[in-house]
Amino acid sequence: MKKYLHYIIVFIFVGLLVHGQTGATSLEGSGLEFAVRFAEEAHTGSLTGRVYVMLAKSDQREPRFQVRRRGIPFWGQNVSALGPGEAGIIDESSFGFPMPSIRDIPPGEYYVQGFINVYTEFKREDGHTIWLHNDRWEGQNWLRSPGNMYSDVQKIHIDPSQKQTIAITCNHVIPPIEVEPDTKWVKRVKFQSKLLSDFWGQPMYLGATILLPKGYDENPGEYYPVNYIQGHFSLRAPYGFREKKPSADDRWGSRGYEFFEYWTSDESPRMIAVTFQHPCPYYDDSHAMNSPNLGPYGDAIMQELIPYIEENFRIIRKPYARILSGGSTGGWISFALQVFHPDFFGGTFSLCPDALDFRAQHLVDIYSHKNAYYTDFEWLRVERPVLRGTDGQIREMMKDENHYELAVGDNCRSGGQWEIYMACYGPVGEDGYPKEVWDKLTGEIDPEVARYWKEHFDLRHYLEQNWAEIGPKLEGKLHIYVGDMDSYYLNNAVVFMEKFLESTKDPYYSGVVEYGDGEPHCWGPRGAQLLKLMAEHIQKMKDSSK
Repeated sequence: MKKYLHYIIVFIFVGLLVHGQTGATSLEGSGLEFAVRFAEEAHTGSLTGRVYVMLAKSDQREPRFQVRRRGIPFWGQNVSALGPGEAGIIDESSFGFPMPSIRDIPPGEYYVQGFINVYTEFKREDGHTIWLHNDRWEGQNWLRSPGNMYSDVQKIHIDPSQKQTIAITCNHVIPPIEVEPDTKWVKRVKFQSKLLSDFWGQPMYLGATILLPKGYDENPGEYYPVNYIQGHFSLRAPYGFREKKPSADDRWGSRGYEFFEYWTSDESPRMIAVTFQHPCPYYDDSHAMNSPNLGPYGDAIMQELIPYIEENFRIIRKPYARILSGGSTGGWISFALQVFHPDFFGGTFSLCPDALDFRAQHLVDIYSHKNAYYTDFEWLRVERPVLRGTDGQIREMMKDENHYELAVGDNCRSGGQWEIYMACYGPVGEDGYPKEVWDKLTGEIDPEVARYWKEHFDLRHYLEQNWAEIGPKLEGKLHIYVGDMDSYYLNNAVVFMEKFLESTKDPYYSGVVEYGDGEPHCWGPRGAQLLKLMAEHIQKMKDSSK
């Protein structure tokens, strides 16, 4: 990360000039540093990865549990072949969030904790050798990934103006993930993917969680339609299905139990519900696509995972009986799978999908804007938001989300949302890491990479270019739902998609685009309502296929 030092200094100067701050940051050298080590008993041999230090004002929770985009300050530094007892040094050149440098720490008492994120060496099939965090079935979450290490919490007085080396030893190891046992209703599968393992040069895994319908065991000759649910990594049962009644104050558990009561009733449509587990080295899901940075995840899901599920569970293996759904990231994946495999799936119900048109990648038009973080006028620079409430109040800015990820890891190694966009939609850089569509520090957009995104993953553009061929295969299959006050401004891209879909002829798309008045992110039909809509659609598709 030291290569970003010159960027950090420029960033500080720009901040002082633009915002009129004076005296907020000293550019003189600081004597403060943190020396982060790991105990010999915590890890065998040397490691390559990233060390962190985290500061909190409260000890009600460990600092590592307070790290998030609107959380406590932390800083990171890459380390290579770090041996037991050797120190990874975090100093004034190490990038952090929300304070870029440790020199910005106000003098005072803090609860301090160290952390180490362990990377894996991947010798990829494309000839590149790179270091990334390999998922350990936690969903690409560095703060809870098995094998990563953390220290005890220390209370320390810190003054960046004074020479001070704070020694931190990471002596605790995060244990393996415990997977819940199967039940009558919920089954889990996991296996090594040959396609992915060959590409990455390491064992790579796919999985699924399957929710069975009422009467499945009692009727061994009956086959069922399937709902392939797309979304973030989770080992929980589809739809939050929960067999045991929770406490009254457990809101999510109560919803899951209510769904259990519906699913096991005579009223519920009989189908199988499946969620995929396909975490990749860049995110908690691969977007279920083939791409130069990710390898053949799309092929692995279509040629390995789905066939495995349909061979081991009694699923009707016909297009009309395969229905996709998902929200947010899962909304994009479910829509993309339907578009790129129009003959295989019988319809998609996509809620609040990530940008279906990159003229509205949230509020960024990657084709015409020059900077993702700011809109520049002649005498004014206006920062671009990325998260709002339904009252219009801004919750987060684009710059801050990206800088948080940059503090977690450079080269798209944070495991964050923007990283999977870069990795899935973009080309490979000369160093083997994703070529970023915009500079993560400055926000400057790369037009060449933006064009690559357009030609490969802009779904509105793809449909427009190929409608004559694939339109007849998609007629009546596309259903989109989004709040018109979507928290991440994703409704703007839906408007672009709807405008195209409404213009279609021979055939007209004959689907649904529906907006929730004043509704936030992930508005749309859910649970029992969604199941009924899908059951009606399946019957319609079945009748039309005769």
